[in-house]
Amino acid sequence: MTLPLNALRAFEAAARHLSFTRAGAELNVTQAAVSAQVRNLEARLGVQLFRRLPRGLALTDEGQALLPRLSDSFGRLVTILDQFRGGTWREPLTVAAVATFTVGWLMPRLESFHREHPFVDLKLMTHNNKVDLAGEGLDFAIRFGDGTWHGTHAEPLLDAPLTPMCSATIAARLSRPEDLLRQTLLRSYRNDEWRAWFAAAGCDAQPPTLRGPVFDASLALAAAAAQGAGVALLPARLFQHEVDAGRLVRPFAAEARTGRYWITRLHSRAPSPAMAQFRQWLLRETAAAAPA
Repeated sequence: MTLPLNALRAFEAAARHLSFTRAGAELNVTQAAVSAQVRNLEARLGVQLFRRLPRGLALTDEGQALLPRLSDSFGRLVTILDQFRGGTWREPLTVAAVATFTVGWLMPRLESFHREHPFVDLKLMTHNNKVDLAGEGLDFAIRFGDGTWHGTHAEPLLDAPLTPMCSATIAARLSRPEDLLRQTLLRSYRNDEWRAWFAAAGCDAQPPTLRGPVFDASLALAAAAAQGAGVALLPARLFQHEVDAGRLVRPFAAEARTGRYWITRLHSRAPSPAMAQFRQWLLRETAAAAPA
């Protein structure tokens, strides 16, 4: 069947307004033209789509069944055509990333990605490692952990070992790991990180019971540490800017490996061209940034 696009547009507008007159005003045609297009569509389909009432229109059951599907189809078509705006094809890509990775690694390199792939219309959101790929309509999520998330395909990106970081004032008091026991140790929602670091440092002492607020993001931990609130365990490679600026100091070389960053997508999500290009770029850049 050849699609009668003008008739479909006329029906969709009339069904939204329940008025041939208002539909005609929207489409810049006369009320009679809209009415004629709707009659043409009804004849082609062999059903009645409207009940003509003395004071307007009412949808029949068939009209009510057709309207939402038609509106959705027109909406999808508009979205696709919008991707050609400016005379250049642009494909949307929605990525959610852990805030620390976004600020400390991704943002300084995004200009490079845009130069290489100008057709990708990137929408970047941040999260604190809790994300719903399907529910949020995400193409990718960049997460920190061990790579095991149900229903997802995960590829490793970047190692991010943790090490103590603090203000210069506090760092001046630290010469060996045991000195940390006399300082305020800031805590994240991962309870075993300090224990893992003391073990990695070869220190027999156990960290004290941690008290005080729990931080759900490394960015918040880093801000607290820079302000002298205590010592934070942070992925040092993502806070090099703060080190270079003198806001944070790394007093010890020992590191604890508790996870890494991964790029994840749903198993059921077939990669689009934009997804393929972003993945390839991200894997290439993180490989180049890995320590020798």
